[in-house]
Amino acid sequence: MFRWVRQRIWLIGLVVSLGALLVWIDPRGPKEIAPDPVAQAQEPGHVLENAEITLFGETGAIKQSLTAPYLVHTPQRAMTEVTSPRATLFDSEQRQWLATANQGMLNTETQALTLSGSARLLAPDEGWQLDTELLHYDGLVRHAWSEAPALFQQPPQQMSASRMDVWLDDSQVRLTDNVRGIHPPATQTP
Repeated sequence: MFRWVRQRIWLIGLVVSLGALLVWIDPRGPKEIAPDPVAQAQEPGHVLENAEITLFGETGAIKQSLTAPYLVHTPQRAMTEVTSPRATLFDSEQRQWLATANQGMLNTETQALTLSGSARLLAPDEGWQLDTELLHYDGLVRHAWSEAPALFQQPPQQMSASRMDVWLDDSQVRLTDNVRGIHPPATQTP
């Protein structure tokens, strides 16, 4: 029995000695690891379903409203990614222009909106629509443009071009590079 007690005491002494040795070798304890600011800037702050974002101008007037079934907002970058966005853009006279696409990206600081994948811009008051694969919109100056091929339609007329610009405040559209159009003659009723 005396031998058994001696082995236990020796084993306990060995464990305590090793613990003391480890504490003496690294007395600082666990190291604090600071969060990576680059990785933190890419972490979403909000993930919302069936959400709407409304951006206002300096006077309090609505500049644009964005509705989407799925929205991911990253506050550190002021970026919002949306799936199947439906945007309502307002010009200086508060007329509504409608924009849709498969995907979208909104910078909430600069009010820059990028719509990609079957992007469409509608002017309900004027009765025309513009279709392209990639549509950019600057909400501060209310200017939309696309450097991808675009199709401009105002039935029964349609025009296509390699580049287009739209200024919402002026209701002005400019098509450039490889512009082609179909303008059927007005039909006369007898």
